[in-house]
Amino acid sequence: MTTAPRFLRALPPDYRNCLMELAAEVAFPQDARIFEEGARAEGFWVIRSGAVTLDLTLLNGRRATVATLGPGDLLGWSWLFPPYEWDFGAEALSPVRAYVFDGMDVRRLCDRDTALGVVLMRTFAEILAHRLQDARARLLDLSPYSAI
Repeated sequence: MTTAPRFLRALPPDYRNCLMELAAEVAFPQDARIFEEGARAEGFWVIRSGAVTLDLTLLNGRRATVATLGPGDLLGWSWLFPPYEWDFGAEALSPVRAYVFDGMDVRRLCDRDTALGVVLMRTFAEILAHRLQDARARLLDLSPYSAI
């Protein structure tokens, strides 16, 4: 691997190498559904190229895009927490190449090497915190009170 995606670069080299032993390469064509909201979450992806939209099903059944992810971004965190179901759906906005990681294998690795587990969970938590801040900012921009 020449240049590691952002998520992987955030990990110390030994931990990155250990995690990459579990990685497989995968590709999705444009418009492919990667996962569906409410379906079983069994792993995560690190996007190498292309773009993915995260979406949420609205009350009227339509999908609303909540985020767009690109190269270096982490896709999927629901594999971390019971009941292991996707909170969002994901679709390839363009052709996508990614590394895929089996959640059960990664959880086992974290159980065996708790130091790696702590680093990995902190990295995931930091990414999720940034995404929450971004979502909050978007919601405030949409709020009728934001102009006051």
